Amino acid sequence: MSQKKTVGKRRSWASIKRAKADSEARRVGYRQAKEAFALADRVRQARERVGLTQAELASRIGSTQPAVARLEAGGTTPSFATLRRIAAALGFDLVVELRPRRDAA
Repeated sequence: MSQKKTVGKRRSWASIKRAKADSEARRVGYRQAKEAFALADRVRQARERVGLTQAELASRIGSTQPAVARLEAGGTTPSFATLRRIAAALGFDLVVELRPRRDAA
């Protein structure tokens, strides 16, 4: 199967994909997804540490088990208010930290 070449101003899908492979938008999207998964993992670990099920946590924060599952899977980014409710329900302090970004060399 041959690859289509660029004709005039129209680019092939392969060339578009290559250009996006190292774009700023891709890097930002990747960083945001990584942050969402890291936060999700912290919520899950904290919930498990205190021995609650997703349904029990959901009940304590006024949510549903599927919503907690989506949050823990990194599929949604919780609001600050939701994070406060989660921390309170688990008996944790919510700590937000801003630090200089370590840019990859």
